Amino acid sequence: MRWLSLLLFPFLLWALEPGWNLIGAVREVDGKLLNRDYIEAAFLFRDGAWHYWSRQREFPYERLERIEKGEGVWIFSREARPAALWVERGTSWYWQLQGEIDPSHKVDLYDVDLFDTDRKLIEELHREGKVVICYFSAGSFEEWRPDRERFPKEAIGRPLEGWSGEQWLDIRHPQVRSIMVSRLDLARSKGCDGVEPDNVDGYLHGTGFSLTGDDQLEYNRFLAEEAHKRGLLIALKNDMEQIEELVDLFDFAINEECFTYGECGLYLPFLLQNKAVLNAEYEGLPDCRKAQLYGISSIYLSPDLDGSLFQSCSEAVEE
Repeated sequence: MRWLSLLLFPFLLWALEPGWNLIGAVREVDGKLLNRDYIEAAFLFRDGAWHYWSRQREFPYERLERIEKGEGVWIFSREARPAALWVERGTSWYWQLQGEIDPSHKVDLYDVDLFDTDRKLIEELHREGKVVICYFSAGSFEEWRPDRERFPKEAIGRPLEGWSGEQWLDIRHPQVRSIMVSRLDLARSKGCDGVEPDNVDGYLHGTGFSLTGDDQLEYNRFLAEEAHKRGLLIALKNDMEQIEELVDLFDFAINEECFTYGECGLYLPFLLQNKAVLNAEYEGLPDCRKAQLYGISSIYLSPDLDGSLFQSCSEAVEE
């Protein structure tokens, strides 16, 4: 059935109106959707050409709208899909992890703390058409989190430099992984559209554990796969050294200060796949025309991420 579905795609594309810039397909077997919500592939129309894009992901079936049916394939348009299923290049965003969240910013996406943000606020943001991404640390122990007692002592390592009350984790430990799965479940239950797992580059730091690059790749892939099982988007936070190996599994990227350090070019693999690169700068807005040219979504804010300062290149370019 897989090869038959792929053979049918060109004929189904031919029947679609050129105004649709993105379509997708879901496989059907014996009158039922395979794995119920299994999206087989999609085609992205960009720069005058169709680009094939493959992803294994589950989405609620009731949120898909059938446009045309071929043998074993359902076609749907981007307009029929929730905005959260795609975080495209150029997406505007707001990032706040401390203090009372201001829901009035005119952006496409909010990034907020998983534990400190209640479902009511997430629902309010959804009513305003915002995509909501929920932050948690996947590579460090934070002594103030409500699930702190679940972490085994042997999995807690050295302190993170400059971050009081935070210590590196042994990402190989099965209990650490079980806790992260629970956090993904919490994100889903709160209605988050996706997650931002932080500190996923411990192998580059003095964690107290002999972590290797391969350990990190395996852990980051684990996080992406578990997020996708729950219908959650997932961001790759920093870890620029492993972008080439991870870009296909992560839906978008979040970066801190790539303009300040001249590292934005490393995100080209995400940009070439039309995936958003959300950049935060702490010393002022970068050259916003350059950011727009690259397709990088840059904002300037306080490093405390407390909402006390916020400027966006999306607003600066419009002016």
